[in-house]
Amino acid sequence: MTATPFDEARRKHRQILGEAVVKNLSSRGFEALYVPTAEEALREVLRIIPEGASVGIPGSVTIREIGAPEKLRERGCTVLHHWDPGLTPEERTQALQDELLAEYYLTGSNAVTRDGMLVNIDGNGNRVSGMAWGKNTLIFVAGMNKVTATVDEAISRVRNTATPPNALRLHIDTPCAKTGYCMDCSSDARVCKALLILEGATGGRKTHVILVGEDLGF
Repeated sequence: MTATPFDEARRKHRQILGEAVVKNLSSRGFEALYVPTAEEALREVLRIIPEGASVGIPGSVTIREIGAPEKLRERGCTVLHHWDPGLTPEERTQALQDELLAEYYLTGSNAVTRDGMLVNIDGNGNRVSGMAWGKNTLIFVAGMNKVTATVDEAISRVRNTATPPNALRLHIDTPCAKTGYCMDCSSDARVCKALLILEGATGGRKTHVILVGEDLGF
């Protein structure tokens, strides 16, 4: 898209808001920072994760959009994830477990509130499990499109903005994949079954949040 005279105002607004959110995240025990671009977010991820480390990456579009899996492998890291379509059901189950036990757990976030809380939803529960507890280092990367004013708005965003395109991406036949918004369904295929609100960094582990001044993920 061709640059316009208004882009600088948009960029500055995202920076001002992002830095305010980072301050609130930091007050809740997260090691947070704001970066303007996806490229800088990737550089920060590579700064945190050392060469040769094991990295669990759950179902995050954001992490794949910034190119983290490929760059981590280039650095000799063992990237553990369950997205390989060639996995058998047994191998996929093992991959889900291996993600949780990696030295670093690298993920996106469905929503980030202005006052510094992280809101996420999950179908299997594996992703929110890894966010809630672990002995490893947890790293979130989230675009500014994920920022909401309140927890209620965050939950609405998770259900109506993040979940329908994820259902479409996964070719899952849910009501929201047909309507484009949450139907609060009782479908067996429902992909939003576990809701996690992190009001602060949980004890016993280091938790990084990298807020990015671009739209990333769903």
